[in-house]
Amino acid sequence: MKRLSVLLALCSLNVVWAQESKPAEKPKEAPKPQTTLECLLAAYEGETNAHVRYTEFAKRADEEGYAGVASLFRAAAKAEKIHAENHAAVIKELGGNPAAEVKKPEVKTTKENLEAALKGETYERDTMYPEFLKIAQSEKNKNAVKTFQYAKAAETEHAKLYKEALDNLAQWKGGKRDFFVCLVCGNTVTKVDFEKCPVCFSPNEKYEKVN
Repeated sequence: MKRLSVLLALCSLNVVWAQESKPAEKPKEAPKPQTTLECLLAAYEGETNAHVRYTEFAKRADEEGYAGVASLFRAAAKAEKIHAENHAAVIKELGGNPAAEVKKPEVKTTKENLEAALKGETYERDTMYPEFLKIAQSEKNKNAVKTFQYAKAAETEHAKLYKEALDNLAQWKGGKRDFFVCLVCGNTVTKVDFEKCPVCFSPNEKYEKVN
């Protein structure tokens, strides 16, 4: 009887050891969008969260005295909201429901927030939107192609501005800076020295100042 108890105890220990030594399962990656509608829904969620994230980044930049960076984040947040609205319109055309799971953004130092923003914009410019454009073009959805092109162009400008701020962070302290956002496509510039938007060709009156 005593021997049986010992054997049972050893078996229990082996079970516990096996459970503890089992490697943790990696979180499953979300499947890549395969259709234009799926791409639009993914882009809508991404842009909606970017709007929230950049709004919070702007608050942190203000707290740390980087008023110029805060202005940039606010301008980018406005642009991302425009992109989300443009995506939503096409989603509805396709019979879909534009819904997003808004996540609480991770807010760090202004420098770290700029690095995270630059990484996100670079991914959208170089990977996400080019892939979405291929799918929309293959399905001959002109409106989806247009909204993806608008967003890709704006993300390109955002990446340049974030890189400039990172490389010269000390110079972005002090007062606010003026940025101008196209209300049609979300293109973001530091000055409006053109008659028509270089991205969507809307008249320059469509640009709104953000600081």
